Amino acid sequence: MIDIRGLKIFKSKHFYDNRGYFVEIFKKKLLKKNLIFSCISHSKKNVLRGLHMQLKNPQGKFLTVIDGKIFDVVVDLRKNSKNFGKYFSIILDSKNKNSLYIPEGCAHGFVCLKKSTVYYFCTKYRDKKSEIGIKWNDKSLNIKWPVNKPILSKKDKQNILFNEYLKIAKIK
Repeated sequence: MIDIRGLKIFKSKHFYDNRGYFVEIFKKKLLKKNLIFSCISHSKKNVLRGLHMQLKNPQGKFLTVIDGKIFDVVVDLRKNSKNFGKYFSIILDSKNKNSLYIPEGCAHGFVCLKKSTVYYFCTKYRDKKSEIGIKWNDKSLNIKWPVNKPILSKKDKQNILFNEYLKIAKIK
């Protein structure tokens, strides 16, 4: 498994009783980041979102699956990283209650293995002018997705190839 500097997996504390459960998702003392923006996505099975990032205003993202199960992918796009262009993947679901922190400068995407609700906390606001997406199935990234024909948004269908990203980001 690839070790992406700054990427962290958190095991949430959960408390069960006869009423249901209570989960502690985030504690500032465990991740010294200023999370200023949060959002939720809800998707059907086989929906793939990504691979997304912001070029000029990169966001760190802390995410957790509230309901469902996803195959989550992080691609290291920090040009001085020893793992530049390599990816990390993990299954996150509402049963294992793991959360993931994705550092700034990494592209992120996931595919829903069943209907899922994902909650994000971000270090920067969304900057529409800075958004960029890389094709989920770019052969040069060689990501082993667990689906062959995902459901994509119009926007994600227009994502660029990794080689195009290298030119836009002025890398190499």
